[in-house]
Amino acid sequence: MENCVVYKFGGASVKNASAIQNVGRIISNCPDGKLIVVVSAMGKTTNALEEVVATAFKNPTEAVASLQTIKASHLEIATELDLNIDLSSLFEEGEKNILAIRDEELEYDFIYDQIVSLGELASTKIVNAYLAQSLSLEVDWLDARRVVKTDNTYREGRINWNETSWLFQKTVQPLFKSYNVLVTQGFIGADDNNHTVTLGREGSDYSAAIFSYCLDASYMAIWKDVPGILTADPRLFENVSLIDKLSYLEAIEMTYYGAKVIHPKTIKPLQNKNIPLYVKSFENPSSAGTVIAGELDLRYPPVVVVEKDQRLLYIRTKDLSFVAEHHLSRLFNLFAKHRIKVNLMRNTAISFTVCVTDRPDRIANLLAEIDGDFTIEDEKNLELITIRHYQQPVVDALKKGKIVLFEERIPKTVQLVLKSMPLLKRKDVEYN
Repeated sequence: MENCVVYKFGGASVKNASAIQNVGRIISNCPDGKLIVVVSAMGKTTNALEEVVATAFKNPTEAVASLQTIKASHLEIATELDLNIDLSSLFEEGEKNILAIRDEELEYDFIYDQIVSLGELASTKIVNAYLAQSLSLEVDWLDARRVVKTDNTYREGRINWNETSWLFQKTVQPLFKSYNVLVTQGFIGADDNNHTVTLGREGSDYSAAIFSYCLDASYMAIWKDVPGILTADPRLFENVSLIDKLSYLEAIEMTYYGAKVIHPKTIKPLQNKNIPLYVKSFENPSSAGTVIAGELDLRYPPVVVVEKDQRLLYIRTKDLSFVAEHHLSRLFNLFAKHRIKVNLMRNTAISFTVCVTDRPDRIANLLAEIDGDFTIEDEKNLELITIRHYQQPVVDALKKGKIVLFEERIPKTVQLVLKSMPLLKRKDVEYN
């Protein structure tokens, strides 16, 4: 679609009334034709709604009360913005799902998606009302579930690209004949039964990429509380620097290894249609930020990605038989079955070592299935550090005083699994 732009705003950018006003200024200053605004849940709302889901299976009455508290906090922000808005129907639907758990024996993941999605639906209602009532923009609210179609893999929905693309042509493009701005939700879609399906935690970036792809957007912009993509997490490291340009390939590598600035699935839809992605600061909108585009493999400084909450599983055959293809096939089928992402792995004659993100319930189910055939050792509370474009002094500084349980080197990349990594800023490492 000619002259269409997609903006994505995360939870920090709409966390309160003043933040929403700032988003309004950024949207008002967009000079480039038609605009899709993809918005996440406000602040820590997703976390609060996850707690509601956990409580709902134990104490529905308490869960409903917590849901009302979340509703009240949203209405408080709407009142501060002097908006005329009603969120009753949204939260009433959430209450119905909570109260239906016992009667219908609904599964946890299904309920999770129906409840947690309320955060995006409520935040976009407020942002849309602010743009229309306070800024008098030609804006309409779009329910993403009308156009983003998925399978029924709750909490990790897989996109039906053919149906989604067709619905965009049928539904979204005609709306732009009447409106200049459409406000919609990240993170959510719907299955064939019109049940809400979420796309995975932090999936709003991916939603924006889906919109960009289906509308052939001129570009996409993600608005963050950082200046752009940095060489390391500024909350953990000092002396970090801005990367002003990344290739699609480098961005995919960084997100694969756990860089949190962009959701891992975001890049591929954009790269397929050569749509540039800008990562910009909502605190300083006029700054250049980082642009991701093109295939050129540029020269980069060392880039450090830290993944916390890791576990190292040592899986060994009980009868000392070789770890052969049939063992590995079974193990990987079980990793897929229990939705456990393998971050790092190595096999020897009789053992298979794997680093995974600690998802206690999923890992417990996996280990229960293999316990009869394998001896298992389990190291918890670890960090996985990836250094792209590594320089040896950087690697040495990160390893200093730590127990290295696993180290792997491939061209351009070193990965370290470390024990007892302190949560202190490391002033002795230069990343420029």
